Amino acid sequence: MIKKKVPMRKCTGCQEMKNKKELIRVVRNDAGEYSLDATGKKPGRGAYVCKNIECLEKACKNKGLERSFKSAVPKDLYEELKKQLEEANE
Repeated sequence: MIKKKVPMRKCTGCQEMKNKKELIRVVRNDAGEYSLDATGKKPGRGAYVCKNIECLEKACKNKGLERSFKSAVPKDLYEELKKQLEEANE
């Protein structure tokens, strides 16, 4: 039986390689708009963050998303991500 390859991505907060399904994808499209991608299929440049608040705070502190996108990321995106993580952890 052939084993299927599991896609691995690096978290921009903790810098650890993890399974793609364990991470949240943040997408910047061609128009420069940022959005959260739960499916992992939206078109555009993507960056990944773990599903815990500590990694999100690390990504904010060390500007991990800014480095991934090579542009400034609005603060409201971090707030939206934090709100989504808090809802998921309840």
